[in-house]
Amino acid sequence: MLRRIFRKRSEKAGLPPGAMVHMGEQRIEKVRITMIDYDEHHVLERQVEKPEDCFPFRDRATVTWINVHGLHEPEIIHKLGTYFGLHPLVMEDIGTTDQRPKMEDYGDYIFVVLKTLYHDETEGEMKAHQVAIIIGSNFVMSFQEAEGHVFDQVLSRIKNGAARIRTMGADYLAYSLMDVVVDNYFALVERLGQRLDVLEDRSVMEPDPETAQAIHSFRRDLVFLRRSVLPVREAVARLERSESKLVQKPTTVYFSDVYDHTVQVIDNIETLRDMVSPLLEVYVSSVSNKMNEVIKVLTVIGTIFLPLTFLTGVYGMNFRHFPELDWELAYPLFWLVNLGVVVGMLAYFRRKRWF
Repeated sequence: MLRRIFRKRSEKAGLPPGAMVHMGEQRIEKVRITMIDYDEHHVLERQVEKPEDCFPFRDRATVTWINVHGLHEPEIIHKLGTYFGLHPLVMEDIGTTDQRPKMEDYGDYIFVVLKTLYHDETEGEMKAHQVAIIIGSNFVMSFQEAEGHVFDQVLSRIKNGAARIRTMGADYLAYSLMDVVVDNYFALVERLGQRLDVLEDRSVMEPDPETAQAIHSFRRDLVFLRRSVLPVREAVARLERSESKLVQKPTTVYFSDVYDHTVQVIDNIETLRDMVSPLLEVYVSSVSNKMNEVIKVLTVIGTIFLPLTFLTGVYGMNFRHFPELDWELAYPLFWLVNLGVVVGMLAYFRRKRWF
């Protein structure tokens, strides 16, 4: 848990501000750059071999979307950032993958950091990939920590000639990217809710050590999710209230919709937190009840054997004269008495509903 929240920054110790050092795991083998240039009448999509191929599109009247997959080659970020006029601290933040979701207005462009979240089924824990978005006057640059398909829906809408996105500016494209990221949070929260339902049933029906471990894992994922999503609300709110010339008045309505979705996601997360808090108590209570049932059964068995032990002890004494020793039916009668004691005690316990 702690290694996901607090990452080492020792590699950057002593370096000047704006130093381009990649902080994070290398998620893909090779950095891939995709460029989409479009307006109402045409769409141009291409795989870019080097950052310089994107430079001619900076001053066009069309909208240009430069999507970078992979952050482990700082020279690519530096070349794009230098040509498009990004501040060195912005380029540093793009390459540092443990950034808190945020929004910063630099006048000529807006810098937004988000987190795409997913549950790693192999390791059984929730993970996050950083997405940095640069909003310019006629361009949007997105830097994804790993190869992903989260923006495929936006690309499909761009290719659709009748879509609204083709008639809007770069700010609407940025809204679309942020909207699909936030919408994916709903699917993740829904899956967490399904996990919680299963854990509630297991806590009552199967209170074993694996259930306790699953509850703790769920709580860790919930903390990680809340920490990743909560700052998004602030970032989107700043965009909604922004007076930047880069955000047109009609687009603020759409950012307001993203803000509402973010608030709804956070409300759902808080609901899950309220529900999982007493779940461990339910588990402990179920374990105690199960233990009580075991102890009750053992107590009933021990109580039944008490009179049998007494009778066995009496007739096991080494006295010379026992009236029953010379009686032919003494041995079968002894067993009948024991059986009668057992049956009588079981009937009594049953009537008292002790088992």
